[in-house]
Amino acid sequence: MKNKRRKYGKSIKIIDSFNHAVNGIISAVGTEKNMKIHYTVATVVLIMSLFFDFTRLEFLTLILTISLVLVAELLNTAIEKTVDLVTMDYNPIAKLAKDIAAGAVLVAAINSVIVGYLLFFDRLSEMGNIMIFKIRNSPIHLTVLAVLFVFIITIFLKLLFADKVSGTHFQGGAVSGHSMLAFCAATIISILAHNGIITMLSLLLALLVFESRIEGGIHTFWQALSGSIIGIGIGILIFQLMIR
Repeated sequence: MKNKRRKYGKSIKIIDSFNHAVNGIISAVGTEKNMKIHYTVATVVLIMSLFFDFTRLEFLTLILTISLVLVAELLNTAIEKTVDLVTMDYNPIAKLAKDIAAGAVLVAAINSVIVGYLLFFDRLSEMGNIMIFKIRNSPIHLTVLAVLFVFIITIFLKLLFADKVSGTHFQGGAVSGHSMLAFCAATIISILAHNGIITMLSLLLALLVFESRIEGGIHTFWQALSGSIIGIGIGILIFQLMIR
């Protein structure tokens, strides 16, 4: 019994830690101008990547580059807040700490420009030869992008309605991120599998997630339903409209 309680307690702590992390990301995007810019640019770049036949290595480089910029900006924000908490008066050491943190963001941003140039320039210079059908044979890339878009849209909606709903950013809120991801995954599985039984099973699992969010009192029916509809829409958009 003690071992079970310890495992349960650890699980709760992990969920709480994840919840706090998501709250931190949303707070940074909502309050920091530079973070909003990075977040917007990252979204645009991910959308653009749909139209190019990136290799796995190129796609991995793109994701790591975007992550590096966002992580650097998050750390910069955390350092600025910590310095402001310690002292509000001018202090050369405090200024130096902020400058160094800002320098880290600049290095990451310069790196992203170089990577973006290497990945996109040649392809953009031949726009006449770039067609949407090139991503037809990239279901793995599309799946990753679908999950990323679900995460991005979830953060955006929870940020947009943060002051209008109860609950933390990660647990509860405007839409059900769990339902969104579950139905997006079910849609993707249905498109890739071309099998009625697999489609039914994937939708059943998504419905169980939908039901659990309502049953647990975390989301209302309409919040879970809106998340499900958005998830299905993202899956259809990426795997149907984008490959035709």
